[in-house]
Amino acid sequence: MEWIEANNKLAKTYIFKDFATAIAWMVAASFEIEKLNHHPEWKNVYNKVEVILTTHDAANTITEKDRVLAKKLDAI
Repeated sequence: MEWIEANNKLAKTYIFKDFATAIAWMVAASFEIEKLNHHPEWKNVYNKVEVILTTHDAANTITEKDRVLAKKLDAI
């Protein structure tokens, strides 16, 4: 699944083989998120992680910060 751009947000749902794999990905992602100091809105339900990116201090629009983080999340 690709990133969807709508309503000034980037959104993507990652699907993993099970809950443990989804949580392991979230933990790995958290290190990249902290490095960038750009925190997503995300939700985990069993093997799915829904991620929404927007830049709050830029009037809740998509910025280069969101695009950089999206690429980093995809690379994990």
